[in-house]
Amino acid sequence: MRYILPMFCFFLVAACKMQPADLHEQAKKDIADAEKAFEKMAEEKGIAEGFCYFADSNAIIKRGDDSLIIGKDGIKHFYARPYFKTASVSWSPDFIDASIDGTMGYTYGKYIWVSKDSTGKTKELKGIFHTVWKKQKDGSWKYVWD
Repeated sequence: MRYILPMFCFFLVAACKMQPADLHEQAKKDIADAEKAFEKMAEEKGIAEGFCYFADSNAIIKRGDDSLIIGKDGIKHFYARPYFKTASVSWSPDFIDASIDGTMGYTYGKYIWVSKDSTGKTKELKGIFHTVWKKQKDGSWKYVWD
């Protein structure tokens, strides 16, 4: 009898542990939520703030003439340029996937940059984005590549 209770507890805990398929699906939902929060922060607090906040400490973004901007400080500095103060960006993933263990994921979809030139004329730039996400130790998601 004294062995039955510990064995029951062991099997109960083992049964409650998330299975790989559950981790995979939860990660996809969490990444979708992170994408929405990222876009919302970029809209409400500015592009520099959004891109810096959601960047992993080792994040890299590829921009313009295939330039690589490395790290949170580099990303914040890049987006602090005057052009981005009058610009806005919106995007929506068309596809989201994650690793089976729920620790990495990626998205891709369409984006739209809207900015004003020095004469006040609005310019719109459309394209395709690809973001790689990494689950952090605190459970949040940050991008490592954009």
